[in-house]
Order: sequence, then structure tokens, then C-alpha cells
Amino acid sequence: MKIIIIGCGKMGSSMANILSQRGHTITIIDKDPAAFNSLKPSSKIRTITGIGFDREVLQDANIERVDSLAAVTSSDEANAVIARLATQIFHVPHVVARLCDLRKKAIYDRIGIRTVDPIFWGIQRMCDILCFSPIDEVYSLGSGGVSVVEAEVPALLVGRQVRELTVAGEIVVAAITRGGNTFLPTLGALFQEGDIIHLSVVPSSKDRLKTLLGLA
Repeated sequence: MKIIIIGCGKMGSSMANILSQRGHTITIIDKDPAAFNSLKPSSKIRTITGIGFDREVLQDANIERVDSLAAVTSSDEANAVIARLATQIFHVPHVVARLCDLRKKAIYDRIGIRTVDPIFWGIQRMCDILCFSPIDEVYSLGSGGVSVVEAEVPALLVGRQVRELTVAGEIVVAAITRGGNTFLPTLGALFQEGDIIHLSVVPSSKDRLKTLLGLA
């Protein structure tokens, strides 16, 4: 995939390094050329010095031909402007903006900007680890109406079918990771010991999920 990342701070540079290692072609934009020093040498990372919402800079980055764009500068306002330009003017298929001030999330949701709060996700993940939570919330979709969670298959479900952990409109087994490989299961697929289950669940059904997993 061809991806533009705007903002080469800790988050942007980490994303660029990881995505380029996965084989994607990355263009990263930052107003400070010294910011690029944190990037690992890669033929798949192109750097551009400039303002991320400057139309000429975006066109120099070939925004008309990219698959995705991430606006992860330190400014929520700049990220919002960039995301709007990418979606409404250049019609980039997948756009996400970093959001630091959660009070603005509802506003951004209304105008169709997908946002990410990396601090919140990091805090949630650390709390799960510290509390030995058997269910890890990976992230939430949209305005929080659906959560994506992970859990190791409990002994009571080993040998049982995926349909037994599925509740229409509430809980869906989205994928299973087994032996380092992740796949989409059928309703008749059987859980095996050591499986990591990836589930989509509505918030009101989390307690029901815990019951089905034998954790309540």
C-alpha cells in the first residue's frame, strides 16, 4: 500500500518504521527536517519537509494516488484540517487523525473524521496488564458503539464450536489466532487450546461475554 503520514514525532516515526518494514511505501511529511532523524534507513520511506495541510506539499506527496493517510501532528486542529482535505478534496480511501483532546471527539465524529487517541489506548492496555485482565480491549470502533477485544480461549470452550460464543447483534467471533496464524473462522469451527479469540462486542454485552467465557 501507498501511505502518507503527516507528523514525524514519536507516533509518526514509529508508524513509518513499522509500516515500511511490512513492505508498504511510506511518504512522511514534517515541517522540521530534523524530525526525520528518528526514521530507520529504508528505500520505502520518502521524506518531505513542509506543512501537512499545504495543498502543494500534499500533491508533491502524490496524495491523489495513495491508499491511506494518517494525520498525527501534535495539533488536533491541524490533524482535522488535513483529514478533511484528504477525504473531501483528494478522496483518499482511508484517513485517520490523531486526537489528543477527547472533548472534540464528538465534533470530529459528526463531520466524519475517524480519530485515534493513542494515550487512552496505551493507558487501557497497561491497566489490563497490571490487573491481569482475561479480556483485553484492543480498540473501539466509531464512537464507541462496538469494542474489539481479545481473550485466550478458556478450557470450557476447547472443542466447542464458534457458534456457541456468538450472540446475534451482540457478540461476534471476528478471528482466531492459532500457532501464530490468524484466520476467519466459520460458525462450525472448533476452538483449540491456546487459541487467541478476537471478538467484536457491544459494550452492554461485555458482562454476557464474560459469562460465556466462564469468567463471571
